[in-house]
Amino acid sequence: MDDHRATRIEARPAPALRRYVSSYVGFDLRGFPAGVHCGPPGRVLTAVISLSGPLEVATGVDDGSPVTRFDSVAGGLMCRSVAIHHDGHQQGVQLSLTPLGARAVYGLPAAALAHRLVPLDELLGALGVELVDRLRTATGWAARFAALDELLLRAVGRGAGGDPAPRVRPEVAEAWRRLVAARGRVQVGAVAAELGWSRRHLTEWFRGEVGLSPKTFARVLRFERAHELATAHAPLPWADVATLSGYADQAHLIRDWGEFTGRSPTAWRRGEVLLGTA
Repeated sequence: MDDHRATRIEARPAPALRRYVSSYVGFDLRGFPAGVHCGPPGRVLTAVISLSGPLEVATGVDDGSPVTRFDSVAGGLMCRSVAIHHDGHQQGVQLSLTPLGARAVYGLPAAALAHRLVPLDELLGALGVELVDRLRTATGWAARFAALDELLLRAVGRGAGGDPAPRVRPEVAEAWRRLVAARGRVQVGAVAAELGWSRRHLTEWFRGEVGLSPKTFARVLRFERAHELATAHAPLPWADVATLSGYADQAHLIRDWGEFTGRSPTAWRRGEVLLGTA
């Protein structure tokens, strides 16, 4: 572990993409022990393009889910971690799409990808193949991020009418925004009432577009905050993580941690060899 090296470069997408794409992250991890990294669920849809060997990924951790090899992979919103098998070396680019971005970039609602991992070229076709090739032949992170801007703008531009975003109900987009802004610490019924909808109506439309119910998405957001605190360079005690993330107590955090990672907090921290690289 003393000789490990972790490089992480983050960039913002072009302004025209920012309502659809949250971020680009380039990563180069070397010298870590081999293991299984828990890719946690969160607010965004993630796509990863490997710049080294194929990615070996399963849709669950320690649950017997089959491991699939991808050169590039896209996933929908999840309510459990994906298992990323690695030999201690990973290099690639990750892009994070909002649920609104699924329609704009992939041409389908985020719900169509919920709980799934698919090859990126299955969604983008020839554009996905070109994207992988451009990123692998580019010299440096700036060139890779520029290629992402160019090709994702082309993906958005080829959508119906050039802008598929209006097909998302504005009430659903606003509910997503409010849940994210509150990091899940808001009552779904209150959000529905503010939008002039019943809770049941909001739940049906939200799940149909995003792939998770508003209640489940709020739980994912609370877990996402807890995961951020637990992976900080100076991690807090678990009781403090629970309080700051909006859990009623540490027991509720432990329950959700087990559900979303497949491991107890203690077992997760002991087994996660890539801690400190995020």
